[in-house]
Amino acid sequence: MKRFLIIALLAAAGAGGYWFYSELQAEKAGFVLQGNVEIRQVNLGFKVSGRIENLKVDEGDTVHSGQVLASLEKVYFDETLAQMRAQRDQMAANFAKMQAGFRPEEIAQAKALVAEREATVENARIIKNRAQQLLNSPAGNQKSFDDAAAAERQAEAQLNSARQAARLQEAGYRKEDIDLAKAQLDERQATLKTAERQLADADLIAPNAGTVLSRVREAGAIVQAGDTVFVLSLDSPVWIRTYVAEPDLGRLRPGMAVTIHTDLSGGKTYGGKIGFISTAAEFTPKTVETTELRTALVYRLRVIVNGEASELRQGMPVTVTLEPKDLGTPVASREP
Repeated sequence: MKRFLIIALLAAAGAGGYWFYSELQAEKAGFVLQGNVEIRQVNLGFKVSGRIENLKVDEGDTVHSGQVLASLEKVYFDETLAQMRAQRDQMAANFAKMQAGFRPEEIAQAKALVAEREATVENARIIKNRAQQLLNSPAGNQKSFDDAAAAERQAEAQLNSARQAARLQEAGYRKEDIDLAKAQLDERQATLKTAERQLADADLIAPNAGTVLSRVREAGAIVQAGDTVFVLSLDSPVWIRTYVAEPDLGRLRPGMAVTIHTDLSGGKTYGGKIGFISTAAEFTPKTVETTELRTALVYRLRVIVNGEASELRQGMPVTVTLEPKDLGTPVASREP
């Protein structure tokens, strides 16, 4: 009986020592999560419709931000732009004319016409007076006098018309006419900018550095605005998608530093930090490797990889490790 008790005590001590050693090793190893590389992809297409003239890159090519990847035929865009520029210049000339008013020569011409009409009135008045004198003598008649009086009135009316025309030319164009010319010019300038933008959009520009994953169209194809021509995998940012079990959620927080290990030969590692912790729970996805039950609730984490990570590929499995000193206190496991 005494021997049995000693054996039981030794077994309990061994189990306790093994548990303590395991916990110590786990703390030294840090907190480990399994995840997959997540790289953003962009479907690139032209903003305008047209016929593809050339494609400058192919699948697998590395491109930089601002690089021209493809171009449309630009003859129609050039012709539209030339037409818009001619219309803009026409409206600009009309607006400048409105602002400048009439030329001095035109004003002088209007004044000369007034002087001419004044002389005509004076001559008509003399003729009328002569007809009036003849009317009082046997040599005159009423018809001649009436004709002379009518001619005088006509000359005076023409003189008033010439004077008003001269005043208008001296005053220049109305403010409303000038405002209308300015509005027409602004409208043509806006149309010209649209044509210039459409010409610029005939070039497909890389929005960011990355690698061409797919070349969907070929030269000569007619595409509509928005049709996919290339699929681009962006170099930055590179994220790791992983999941943390609910009991360990309180140990993590955004901004915590992590170390990322890959299965590549040479054991290259990357630095990173936790950038996002989901606020919604979900069931463990099939891609997560975990010793927890498959039906356990987990929370999605997004880990941002620091620096250049060209060796990381979409979907690549990685191991994310956090240092024990950075972790919070673990939550005690709940009894079933």
